[in-house]
Amino acid sequence: MTYVPVIDANACSAHGDCEDIAPEIFRLDDVAVVVNDGPLELMMAAAQACPSAAISIVDRDTGEQHYP
Repeated sequence: MTYVPVIDANACSAHGDCEDIAPEIFRLDDVAVVVNDGPLELMMAAAQACPSAAISIVDRDTGEQHYP
């Protein structure tokens, strides 16, 4: 399985915690955007740190949600 992060732009408050934790995966514009995928552990750390709970981790092939 390959997991990818997905940002809910409507929920994102642009705190930037995701970019601080994983700048190779996330970039902050008006809201956070995904610029790459990366290790699951790093994506999970960023998702768990998001104060707006705007990051989901999903299976790229099936769309099944892994987190939250």
